[in-house]
Amino acid sequence: MDGTPVTLSPYDPQWAVLFDQERAILETALVQWLVGPVEHIGSTSVPGLAAKPIIDMMAPVRSLSEAVAAIEVVTALGYRNGVHRPEEAHYFFKPQTDNWWERTYQLHLTEPTSLLWRRRVAFRDALRCRADYRSRYERLKRDLAHAHGADLMAYARNKDDFVNEVLGARDKTQAPTVSYTRGPDGL
Repeated sequence: MDGTPVTLSPYDPQWAVLFDQERAILETALVQWLVGPVEHIGSTSVPGLAAKPIIDMMAPVRSLSEAVAAIEVVTALGYRNGVHRPEEAHYFFKPQTDNWWERTYQLHLTEPTSLLWRRRVAFRDALRCRADYRSRYERLKRDLAHAHGADLMAYARNKDDFVNEVLGARDKTQAPTVSYTRGPDGL
């Protein structure tokens, strides 16, 4: 597959700062559609975890159909509208590049009752709460990056079994059956 191999960067506390800055911009721009705060998800949201340096975010919207009107607002902020799980979310990334490895931000607008929302938040919370999960996940990601090179789809797909194990789910179509408690700081 063409492109740059998947490369993991050591955890960088600046990722939380970048998220907070972008969250403030997004929450102001999307206020009429939001039903809660924009969440930092993905590996950059987990202190101590190596990650592709892309800040992944989810914004909880009242209705996916109503949020179609937000597409123009998000693209005006420099995001490109892409396609990822269109039945559950409106997806965006920036900068507007054709190369995934040049992205610095990814955003999903989705309903907080969606499977996408519930799985991503629960998985993030599990990694934040359990050092053994963080360690195993980082080792898995490093092994997959080495095995799959620039094939991002294979890299992502081969994490499914681990994610399902952590969530207590049979497969990626099932909601989490376990929950993890966040601390007072949200971590």
